[in-house]
Amino acid sequence: MGAKLETDKKSEQLLSSLKDEEIAVEIKRLRASLMTLRNQSVSEKVEDTSMFGKTRRDIARLLGERTRRAQA
Repeated sequence: MGAKLETDKKSEQLLSSLKDEEIAVEIKRLRASLMTLRNQSVSEKVEDTSMFGKTRRDIARLLGERTRRAQA
């Protein structure tokens, strides 16, 4: 559990160091990646199905950071 807590702190520091424009670009990139994964699941076998959840979680993390900045 300690390792998970450390990686969470590192990801929070990384998110806080990103500029608003970089966050928007990263959200677009991740959404495109998620769409590609969905297309692959229809047309061919997806090698790592855990990527769906990881990508959605990363998108949610970025959207949360964007919302926090807008409210501040």
